Amino acid sequence: MKVIAAYLLAVLGGNTNPSANDLKDILASVGIEADDERFDFLLSEVKGKDITELIASGREKFASVPSGGGAIAVAAPAGSSGAAAAPAAAESKKEEKVEEKEESDDDMGFSLFD
Repeated sequence: MKVIAAYLLAVLGGNTNPSANDLKDILASVGIEADDERFDFLLSEVKGKDITELIASGREKFASVPSGGGAIAVAAPAGSSGAAAAPAAAESKKEEKVEEKEESDDDMGFSLFD
């Protein structure tokens, strides 16, 4: 991901065809070293391709990937009494009442940008 990010930064900076040395310089500026194989692989994959087309095709691929988040519904067996369904209903009410904790600016004196 770091090599891809360096490539995208180079392209955003106006270098439409960055070299491996350009990417190394970008990563070195923040103290990151990467293997030459990664640079060579990325550059061989994107050679001659437009970055906007690559991003568009990547979005299409991600759109087809299931993202989870589906809830599993648990149903009581048909022959059981209504007493078994009552705890499930009470549990769902508890989940609804859970309030999100408000984030405060009190971060114990630490800041990402200080």
